Amino acid sequence: MIGRLQGVLIQKQAPRLMLDVHGVGYEVEAPMTTFYALPALGEAVTLLTHLVSREDGQFLYGFASESERALFRHLIRVNGVGPRLALAILSGMSADAFIRCVRERDSASLTRLPGIGKKTAERLIVEMSDRLGEWKHDGGAVPAQIGVVASAIDDAMAALVALGYKPAEAGRMVQSVESKGLSSEQIIRFALQRAVR
Repeated sequence: MIGRLQGVLIQKQAPRLMLDVHGVGYEVEAPMTTFYALPALGEAVTLLTHLVSREDGQFLYGFASESERALFRHLIRVNGVGPRLALAILSGMSADAFIRCVRERDSASLTRLPGIGKKTAERLIVEMSDRLGEWKHDGGAVPAQIGVVASAIDDAMAALVALGYKPAEAGRMVQSVESKGLSSEQIIRFALQRAVR
């Protein structure tokens, strides 16, 4: 099992990134909370990882903090929640916000996330309530470094579509953000925050 990667960030296009670890490029999928904490391309980064092996391939998921990885591992044990949906949940709200929704039985906030209907939200609340005692917050991700990318709006839209939003919905979400001077990660963060409200 691959539990941690330390290398140079050579590519990032949400939700995928690539790390060069001594000449080997590892493709990793990560939630947006981890993307916010990533350094600039060409800089060193350390990610905690979770490897999923299936018949159609092996998939590596990366996280900026142990609390994100622990919550991801709890989420994929919930009936009907796979790694993609777990990433969408972690991308759509912080771990603390998710835990608050579970504790307060706030299914309405959960149904605002892509791919989560009423039944899935209720299942998440019931099954995750039992696991909250095991989950501890470790401070979460570090704030993102600010950098402006020319195609930040296009990158943000592509990331939202990859997270499960329909292209038209992703376009509306991005348009709702005053994006002048923002990086794609910042646009995505603000768009997801507005969508969850």
